[in-house]
Amino acid sequence: MNIGGIPATNVAALKRKGVDARLLMFRPPKLRSDRPDIVLNTPDGLWRRQLVQARALAHLLPETDVFHFYFGLTIVPRRLQFPILSAARKKSVFHFLGSDIRGKTPEELAYGRKADARIVGSYDAARWVPDAHVVPPGIDLAHYRPAPPAGNGRVLAVHAPSNRRKKGTDAVIAACEKVGVDLDIVEGVKHDEAVARFARADVVIDQLHAGWYGLFAIESMALAKPVLAFLNEDAVERTEAAFGTRVPVLNVAPDTLAARLVELVDAGREERRRIGAASRAYVEHVHDPEQIADQLLEIYAQL
Repeated sequence: MNIGGIPATNVAALKRKGVDARLLMFRPPKLRSDRPDIVLNTPDGLWRRQLVQARALAHLLPETDVFHFYFGLTIVPRRLQFPILSAARKKSVFHFLGSDIRGKTPEELAYGRKADARIVGSYDAARWVPDAHVVPPGIDLAHYRPAPPAGNGRVLAVHAPSNRRKKGTDAVIAACEKVGVDLDIVEGVKHDEAVARFARADVVIDQLHAGWYGLFAIESMALAKPVLAFLNEDAVERTEAAFGTRVPVLNVAPDTLAARLVELVDAGREERRRIGAASRAYVEHVHDPEQIADQLLEIYAQL
């Protein structure tokens, strides 16, 4: 599953480094234009699906050095996947992307230790997998031209919830209505259309509960937008220490969102543009896929 395009971005960056990297997906992507190298087109029936996946593994096993699994998914069931890899002397990585680990117990995540290494995307996510490498998600910056907030007329906020309850959408709607900010809620549209709507925003509101910003926020910062989200303060400190830069996301909670929106509206266009420029610089520094590919190669080398 090409969650948020993160696997596709990583594979493309690894290829640019001269690595024979391939993206395998169970089924074609629905909302993204990324082109996987291998699509299994798995059927619906359990046993037919397992047969297709087993054949794929048998084909890939002789020619693959590292199997990089995303979102807790493996090609065949985990109880079979790891004994097979061990017998074939192949290495593996579990790359967790957020909702696959958030709020789960150590017992529920014990399967992650079957892989030779674990990766999470933020220092906030590391509280669930403490021994994981922290590798931020990357985005291809060439696809995101800065579009500084226009500031013409009423301020427009954009919010793109994958899950309204988890993202705090009701509180976002209430705050925007209270402050008098226009709100565009982006849901269920193709990725290119979504990014075009992000580019029209004056401010972007990510999530109000999770503790860290997501890919929507990264894309918005790359477009030079000020972003508001709920952030775990310890994760902010660890991120700033690790990367030597300030996290520009404005930290808010459901009960403080309206007040921070008022501040942004009253600050005016130039201040929103200043925050947006800092946001773009931050993404260039922390979420550049070339640097992330280097981090992945270091992890592979350690295996």
